[in-house]
Amino acid sequence: MSGLNVDVAGEGPDLVLLHGWGMHSGVWTELIPALARRFRVHTIDLPGHGRSAGIAAPDFEGTVDLVAANVPDGARVCGWSLGALLAQRLVQRGAARVSRLVLVSATPCFTLRPGWKHAIAVSTLEAFAAWLAEDRDATLARFVALNALDGAREREAIRAFTGRLAERGIPAGAALAAGLVWLRDTDLRADAGRIAVPTLLVHGARDQLVPVEAGRWLAQAIPGARMHELADAAHLPFFTHRDAFLAALEAFVG
Repeated sequence: MSGLNVDVAGEGPDLVLLHGWGMHSGVWTELIPALARRFRVHTIDLPGHGRSAGIAAPDFEGTVDLVAANVPDGARVCGWSLGALLAQRLVQRGAARVSRLVLVSATPCFTLRPGWKHAIAVSTLEAFAAWLAEDRDATLARFVALNALDGAREREAIRAFTGRLAERGIPAGAALAAGLVWLRDTDLRADAGRIAVPTLLVHGARDQLVPVEAGRWLAQAIPGARMHELADAAHLPFFTHRDAFLAALEAFVG
């Protein structure tokens, strides 16, 4: 095994949950009781995050390998934001035998590029990197607010995730910086068609970090993929729209 922290709950088919940048696997807390009644749920802390804080973050492909070492054969995999980027690559490379894939608030490419406008400017990520170097805690607080911006239950989500971030300690600065590089440089559009497992995309129409158009593009590019949009959700649909999210997830992976 890779040494990454993995919490396991429940019995049944394996379901792996991958969190996003700057967070840890505690983001899934509200979902675990319901999911554990039907699945054996594996929540992974990415390197440098949560209880994997002591694991140095390798490059993006190396992190895919670390995650793959903790994905049981035939597992369903659900990734959110950066976790969704890793999940896409996991399947594209065949790094683990995944039976079904759920991509939440997902994009194949986080930054603007020629011919790709469903993204944020590179300068935005560079600004985050500069802010991190000056004040890591304030930068993460700003990032939590962006996750909830313009969505339903915005203030509640900010309070909840600000508190949750502190539960396992602030991620290591090196891991945060590495993650920003992955978000800046990774472009998986050319390989989207290589995702050959049943795939569901769940996206908030008000997402200010990953435009819903990016999710729609993926849904068209991945053969047979389904798209489930939540009209008043931002970047945290699994929290702000828990029941609707669970219904869509369980119907697809069950």
